[in-house]
Amino acid sequence: MIRFGGDYNPEQWPPSVWADDVDLMLRAGVNLVTVGVFAWSRLEPAPGSFDFGWLDEVLDLLQGAGIGVCLATPTASPPPWFSSEMPQNRDGVRLSYGSRDTYCVNAPSYAAASARIVDALATRYAAHPAVRLWHVHNEYGTTCYCDHCAVAFRHWLAARYSDVAVLNEAWTTDFWSQRYASFDQVRPPRATQYLGNPAHLLDYRRFGSDAMLAHYLAQKARLAASPAPVTTNFALGGWVPVDHARWAREVDVVAIDDYPETLADRAFAADLARGWARGGPWMLMEHAPSPAAREIAEPYLARGATGILYFQWRASRGGAEQWHPAMVPHAGPETPVFREICALGAALRGRAPTVVTARTALLYDEPTMWALQAPHLPAHPDYDRTVRRWHRALGAPVDVLPPGAPLAGYDLVVAPQLYLLSAAHHRALRDYVRGGGRLVLTHGTALVDDHCRVTPGALDDLLGVRVIDPWTGALDRPTAEPAPSVLENHYGAGTVRYLPADLDDLDATLRTWPRPS
Repeated sequence: MIRFGGDYNPEQWPPSVWADDVDLMLRAGVNLVTVGVFAWSRLEPAPGSFDFGWLDEVLDLLQGAGIGVCLATPTASPPPWFSSEMPQNRDGVRLSYGSRDTYCVNAPSYAAASARIVDALATRYAAHPAVRLWHVHNEYGTTCYCDHCAVAFRHWLAARYSDVAVLNEAWTTDFWSQRYASFDQVRPPRATQYLGNPAHLLDYRRFGSDAMLAHYLAQKARLAASPAPVTTNFALGGWVPVDHARWAREVDVVAIDDYPETLADRAFAADLARGWARGGPWMLMEHAPSPAAREIAEPYLARGATGILYFQWRASRGGAEQWHPAMVPHAGPETPVFREICALGAALRGRAPTVVTARTALLYDEPTMWALQAPHLPAHPDYDRTVRRWHRALGAPVDVLPPGAPLAGYDLVVAPQLYLLSAAHHRALRDYVRGGGRLVLTHGTALVDDHCRVTPGALDDLLGVRVIDPWTGALDRPTAEPAPSVLENHYGAGTVRYLPADLDDLDATLRTWPRPS
């Protein structure tokens, strides 16, 4: 069965509307709704004082209609009474309540408040028959630079590097006299006079991802008494400080939020989610309803989605997202949008998820994207755009994978502009080619290690040629002849192709290559 539905916010509406909502959900073929994402102030109007009566009524109403509930923990939006230990931006400014996502996962008071509301929800609803899935938090992605984060960052660094001398070596701190005498001297990368240390910036992104993951895992542990699986929704984009490939190992269902502009964008997001899931289930947790709902949903379904959900069910009358599209628009159900939603719901009844088998893999690395955002670089290539361009040119089916994923069994692996490459990932690529695989690399790949230290000539043996300008792809060639647009080298039992420069017509070039069997 494919899950179909969206975010439902009954707390925004009087109970008289709830019965109409359920009738319309049945008409649309909805079988799963996400409830409670932003309901903390309703559920806990004062610290330690809970009001679950309205949620009891909503869950019982949905259960009676046979509609499942994805029950959310509301910790992404603390209520007004939570005013202590607000997050701090990199300029040292304390943020204030008044929007969502105003929290610091490293603040003890926030951790305690989160635990309290999650415990209360788990105690009351772990065995409720309507609950089919737990939705922890919402779109993790808030970065804080406060003193609590400074302490937590130092602990994270000590666990990662064990000795400050190792940290100094990894971060190249002798440059600009940044050498640390102890971990206690390290601070978050707050605003400074000029360019920050790229290794410092990158490790803080990694730390932030791990800190938020710890917050998620703490909530997941508190929900363990429930038989329902647990997930959180992955927000996509270069601004998100979350290593989703790492997180995907900790969720029971990979769930993505995607607001695409093109068919190619939808296809890429779907293949990315399936790659993160590595054979497990994945679903589209959020996207925008529209009169083209069936057309928009199909690329996700064709690539293995087990659920198609929207934000949101009924359009909000007020608030910052009052004009966000909804399954039931302000104009009501007699609209093109709702009619299309109903048509899609009918088409999904009885449809099983598609099983996808790909022989081509495309490597995509969020830490590489973060590293390429550092302000000190001589060029700022759009890594995400580059990978998407390759994905579009390769055609379906393609598994979009992180660099650490197993590569055995793929006929072709493409790693475009993989700027950041650890020693382990170097070995993985060589092992794949040595065993008979076909690997495609581009200029801008393996320029630095996982600490942003330059690694000249790191791929020369694989490429069979010396790269002398890794940003432009210029090669050390003994003649004045121009370099070919594609170089090929045999390595072990396999083959490596290298593109020393961007190709204007990538699609045409790939059409001349043999396709995986």
